[in-house]
Amino acid sequence: MASHPGAALRFLLLVTGLHAGLLQQGRSSSLQSSYENIDLLYEPLQMSGEHQNLVTEDVTVVEGEVAIISCRVKNSDDSVIQLLNPNRQTIYFRDVRPLKDSRFQLVNFSSNELRVSLSNVTLEDEGRYLCQVYTDPPQEAFTTITVLVPPHNLVIDVQKDTYVEGEEVEMNCTALASKPAAAIRWFKGNKELTAVKTDVEPMEERMFRVRSQLVLTAKREDDGIPIVCLVDHPAVKDLQTQQYLEVQYKPLVSVSVKYPQGLTREGETLELVCSATGKPSPERVLWQRVDDDLPEHVLILGDNLLFGNLNKTDNGTYRCEASNSVGSASADYTLFVYDTRAGDETPLVVDHAVIGGVVAVVVFAMLCLLIILGRYFARHKGTYFTHEAKGADDAADADTAIINAEGGQNSCEEKKEYFI
Repeated sequence: MASHPGAALRFLLLVTGLHAGLLQQGRSSSLQSSYENIDLLYEPLQMSGEHQNLVTEDVTVVEGEVAIISCRVKNSDDSVIQLLNPNRQTIYFRDVRPLKDSRFQLVNFSSNELRVSLSNVTLEDEGRYLCQVYTDPPQEAFTTITVLVPPHNLVIDVQKDTYVEGEEVEMNCTALASKPAAAIRWFKGNKELTAVKTDVEPMEERMFRVRSQLVLTAKREDDGIPIVCLVDHPAVKDLQTQQYLEVQYKPLVSVSVKYPQGLTREGETLELVCSATGKPSPERVLWQRVDDDLPEHVLILGDNLLFGNLNKTDNGTYRCEASNSVGSASADYTLFVYDTRAGDETPLVVDHAVIGGVVAVVVFAMLCLLIILGRYFARHKGTYFTHEAKGADDAADADTAIINAEGGQNSCEEKKEYFI
């Protein structure tokens, strides 16, 4: 597009005169007002996207870093390009910087681009910057600078330093003065936890304070494990703080055999070891025999229990108990003394039970056999008497009954036939 000679000339004269005069007077506010008047005299026309010749891009920058602002012309015709700040003060007019802010520096100037850097960006620099090209008709495009502010501090607050197993632990993590509001995540070791609640509180200068609360139950395995508060924020990476949990718990007790390895037999030596761990460390370990006194020949050597000469009277359950300021716990060991003459699989205490079981099975089998035999003989004896009496019920006297009986009649007939 061809520029309008009259408009460009009037613009140059006005800017040069006002700028030079007001610089001498030192009235920067009047200079800003004059630039606004120029914008009113030469108000750009709004153009559709397909005819827009001026291109800009929005910029997101972290506070304290450098922002690059670019005004590009697609089809250059040597028109005047200028860049204005959100207060409509001219930062650069072509390659000249009227604004006395040394943080703005010229990166590139050509017939189709004006590129400017802004160092040490602050929240006050945030806003809409205006690129203008004085063509016929004039064009303008806005570029927005967004300033990100990372949290200035990250703190975990706890109610107390030491917890007892089973107690409720409450922690609060606070991210101060960030823009935008930070997102807080909790971790226990490598496992992510869920916060009970999160409060976002607006602060001055468009910043936020975020407070997240975590509640969990103290467990013995949590002792010495770090609870991590991690911040997700576009302005910072890997910002985190952590608090180590100190959890006290009652002893964990176990009993093991130091020797012998394998079966415990009569006449041998047996040593039991009681292992107890807790926080704080167990104050003492107590050995006892459940439901009975310890044998006289047994020795207690610190945390160990020593049987010098095993015999059958040592059979029973032995208990090791440990305690600390949190509580007490115990573990049991059941002793079976094996006969030196017996095989490796049968303890003495089981012999009587096995024998009793075998006897019971034999007695039961004999009873069953007697019952079966009794029923068999009873049934066959009843059949014999029935055949003997058959046919004698209707006889007039005893002799006739005997003759009429089937067995007797058959016997007589057989005898008759035999003698004929």
